Amino acid sequence: MGTVVDDAASVEFHAFFERHYAELSRLAHLLTGEPDTADDLAADALLALWHRWDRVRAADHPAAYARGVVANLARTRIRSAVRERRRIALFWSPREERAENPDVPGVVDVQEALRRLPFRKRACVVLRHAFDLSEKDTALALGISVGTVKSQTSKGMTELQRLLGTREVPPRVHAAVAAATREERADGGRERPGGATGGNR
Repeated sequence: MGTVVDDAASVEFHAFFERHYAELSRLAHLLTGEPDTADDLAADALLALWHRWDRVRAADHPAAYARGVVANLARTRIRSAVRERRRIALFWSPREERAENPDVPGVVDVQEALRRLPFRKRACVVLRHAFDLSEKDTALALGISVGTVKSQTSKGMTELQRLLGTREVPPRVHAAVAAATREERADGGRERPGGATGGNR
């Protein structure tokens, strides 16, 4: 009897993997700004989900749960990268002085602009405007309140408008998702079949 249950869980998880892997990889890409590690983060998130699959499959919103795991892994990776850069800075002095508030031209790539946002603002903007999640689903994924989603998204959009020099931010964020997809395919067709950008809409 246990084998039947385990087989059913395996089939169910495989279907979840095929349906959401590409979406989670794109999310990791936009949150970290690192296309080369996006697949690894998505795979790590799905491995973590498999280890707690009984809990995930019983959740009201499994896809939101998965996005939250990716967001947490991305946050951890970014913090680790920041610590590493600080350690390197102790031994290597920069040869050029950087302006405190550089003038960012309107041609700045969206993905670069997103990397300039604090993580929570970036996550809210990406989930709301790149993945078309509702405020409620974004709150579920990030483990924050709907009010915080509204506030962080608004502030993030304002900062992006300043960085990009345009008010047409949502279409350009959507374009960043398309660009991430093209990069994945150009790097060897890493996108898994059955992936979707829409999640559990």
